[in-house]
Amino acid sequence: MCPSMPKDFVPVARPHLGHEEVAAAGRAILSGWVTQGPEVAAFEREFAAYVGSPHACAVSSGTTALHLALLAVGVRAGDEVITVSHSYIATANSIRYCGAAPVFVDIDPATFNIDPRKIEPAISERTRAILCVHQMGMPCDLKAIVEIGRRCGLPVVEDAACAIGSEILWQGQLEKIGKPHGNVACFSFHPRKLLTTGDGGMLTTANSAMDAKFRLWRQHGMSVPDTVRHSSPEVVFESYPELGFNYRLTDIQAAIGREQLRRLPEAISQRRQMAVRYRQLLADVSGLILPPEPEWARTNWQSYCVRLPENTDQRSAMQRMLDEGIATRRGIMCAHLEPAYSDPATWRCAQKECRPGGKCPNLTESERAQNQGIILPLFSQMSEDQQDRVAVALRHACSQE
Repeated sequence: MCPSMPKDFVPVARPHLGHEEVAAAGRAILSGWVTQGPEVAAFEREFAAYVGSPHACAVSSGTTALHLALLAVGVRAGDEVITVSHSYIATANSIRYCGAAPVFVDIDPATFNIDPRKIEPAISERTRAILCVHQMGMPCDLKAIVEIGRRCGLPVVEDAACAIGSEILWQGQLEKIGKPHGNVACFSFHPRKLLTTGDGGMLTTANSAMDAKFRLWRQHGMSVPDTVRHSSPEVVFESYPELGFNYRLTDIQAAIGREQLRRLPEAISQRRQMAVRYRQLLADVSGLILPPEPEWARTNWQSYCVRLPENTDQRSAMQRMLDEGIATRRGIMCAHLEPAYSDPATWRCAQKECRPGGKCPNLTESERAQNQGIILPLFSQMSEDQQDRVAVALRHACSQE
């Protein structure tokens, strides 16, 4: 929290870190192995077991995870990847890092996730993958998306940055996001996430060849991992057979991540209870739209995003809440409205003839979600009193009294 903020200020988010994480970081520091090493390997095993994936590979951020995933499924310069504009800009940026162009399709306004009905009309001869997002932890309609991918011969990459611990109904059973449903799932460990290592990321897949590529690429393409080289009784000369990146996670971060993983079930349970309470507190606010949870999904409630009444100005409402000591964030951004995407040559929308430099008539729901949504405070240490204050402040902001 900023030192200038009052003591009763309610932040929009707060990482849940304690003495256990301090001790874990100290364990890694005192071991003498602080870069990618045994703690990373243990974190990967435990993460894979938690989500139910054969493979999990730790990297330096959720963005680098997306970059490697897209490279692994074959995205290269000149290709196109179908995704949403309505996501943190890293989603679209990761496509451009490959030299490819994002093709933006609109969202389902109820879930803030990609509308599967919009995907097939956007497919062209240059399409190489579908990149779906589990926005704010809410699972997207993976069943429909994976079926489209299989039918059209396109790999599916999941941007699961916010979705650790979220679940989806799959063949009659609830399964964790990250258990292989598409080809690769990518997670973020940024401080806004339920599981944080300060920063970091993870890729999960059932494809052992892809997992091997991730491990090669994350360490400059080095043929022999540090752990193998340093434990060998013989001199080992590594080689660099292909271009790689410095995308490693450190052992200090991984040690923290292992403790965070142990906290995760409790954190999700707390958030689900708080989401129920928000619904009770806000159900009668006229015109306010609360986020639903589809019957086939269980979200981790990484964020609680409401839609303001139609005639309520977003910025004014947020300012009124800030004046009452309550932090909020606007609805999830739209990449196509940012200056970095002002050049129409960098992207296109689902309608091939439409390459606007600004607002796009084919992304109406995405733009509306950005401009009408606000994210309310939600974090593990949040008290009922703080939740009550948020609800009162939001009620005032919506009434414009």
